[in-house]
Amino acid sequence: MRGVFASAHREHSIELRVAALAKVVPAHHVVTDRTAAWLHGVDAHTYGEHDGVPPIEWCALRGHEPTTLPGADGRTRDLHPSDVMLLDGVRVTTPLRTALDLGCCLRRREAFAAVCALARGHHLTSADLMRALPRYRRRRGVVQLRGLIPLVDGRFESQREAWCFLAIADAGIAPPEPQVWIEIDGVPTYRLDLAYRRRRICVEYDGHEAHSSDEQRAHDRARRGWLRDHGWTVIVVREGDFTGEALDQWLGELRAALDPTYSNRRW
Repeated sequence: MRGVFASAHREHSIELRVAALAKVVPAHHVVTDRTAAWLHGVDAHTYGEHDGVPPIEWCALRGHEPTTLPGADGRTRDLHPSDVMLLDGVRVTTPLRTALDLGCCLRRREAFAAVCALARGHHLTSADLMRALPRYRRRRGVVQLRGLIPLVDGRFESQREAWCFLAIADAGIAPPEPQVWIEIDGVPTYRLDLAYRRRRICVEYDGHEAHSSDEQRAHDRARRGWLRDHGWTVIVVREGDFTGEALDQWLGELRAALDPTYSNRRW
C-alpha cells in the first residue's frame, strides 16, 4: 500500500489494514465476507488466522478489475446498491448481504454460526434472509444457504452454541430452545444454553475460556448440581465433541433422554 502512512504506535489490525486499503483502491471496491462480518462485530475467522492479520476480503463491482494489492483477497461480484453501506467511510456489504454471502461460502457449521451471530447483532430474522434468497439462485453454495436459513436464530451467544444446535438438527433430533432461564422462587437465576424445558433436558457447551478458572468450575458444579437435584438431565459438550465418537456420544445421550420410555424409567 505504497503512499499510505500510519503511526508506528498503531496496532496492526484488520481495521487498520481496511482503512489503509480504502485510501488506495478505487471507489467501486467493497469490503465483503469475513472482513465485512468483522467490521459488523462478528468474528468469522478461524482460530489460527488470529496469529496474524487475515487477508482483507474485497470485491470489485462486476465490470471492474479486482484489486491485486498485497494483503487483499480481491475478486468481482454482482452487488445491488442496497447491498452496500458506508461504515466509517469504507464501503462494506450490509449485515444482511454479508450473512447471505457467508452462508454460501463458509463451511457449513462455521457458516451457520456466522449467520446467527449477524442475526443476533443486527436483528435479522430467517424471514429477512428468505426474502433475499431468490437473488442467489444458481449461486455456488446456495443449496447450503437454503438449508441453513430455517434454522437461523439470533439467540445463540457463542459460535459453539450454534454448532451444538446445528449438530442436534442434523441428527434429526427435535431442536431445543436457546437461552432458557430457570427461575428460583420467581427469580430468573440460571440460564441454559439449549433446553427442552418441558422435558427438563438441557445441553450446555463448556468453552475453555468461559469455564477455565476454579471459580467458574465451582459455579458450574453448583449450578448443574441444583439442576440435577430438581429433575433436569444435563448434557455437557466440550471443545472437542463435534466430530467422531465424541459427537455420537453426546447425541446418543440426548436421544436417550428424549425417549419417553427412558424418561419413565428415570423419573
